[in-house]
Amino acid sequence: MDDSGSIPQARGGETAAPADPLTYEGVWRFTAPAVEESVPQARRAVRDLLGRQGVPATQDLVYSLLLIVSELVTNSVRHAALLSPEVAVEVAVGREWVRVAVEDDHPYRPKALEADFGQTGGRGLLLVREITLEAGGVCDVEHTSTGGKVIWAALPLQAPARPL
Repeated sequence: MDDSGSIPQARGGETAAPADPLTYEGVWRFTAPAVEESVPQARRAVRDLLGRQGVPATQDLVYSLLLIVSELVTNSVRHAALLSPEVAVEVAVGREWVRVAVEDDHPYRPKALEADFGQTGGRGLLLVREITLEAGGVCDVEHTSTGGKVIWAALPLQAPARPL
């Protein structure tokens, strides 16, 4: 969330940065080939970025973000590589939130499906949605201006208050 309390959007709805951003605030983006080897590379890159920037994230939050990145990059590699030979990963950090986004050029906009216990796959976006909601964040899938899609999740840096 930004200072106004809203969750940042992946496209078009981003709020202005405060006059004096904290040292860990910013937006970083990198691309990788849409191959299986890019999944652990993306995970390491995000982990290293959070550490290098000094983002005040708990270990649980970092693990959640890395799992989300793994699931989203894996989905892009498995389902979009034919039309999208590259995948882009973006990490945006504000005062109170971290947003990770994965973008590819495939036009199909997946939906988080209900778990079908007869299938061995197809639960990645459901997992991303549940991790995000449990952390008090939000996630979405949006079309890009180039006809592809971006899937993002924004999680608060502070854990949500739990009722007693």
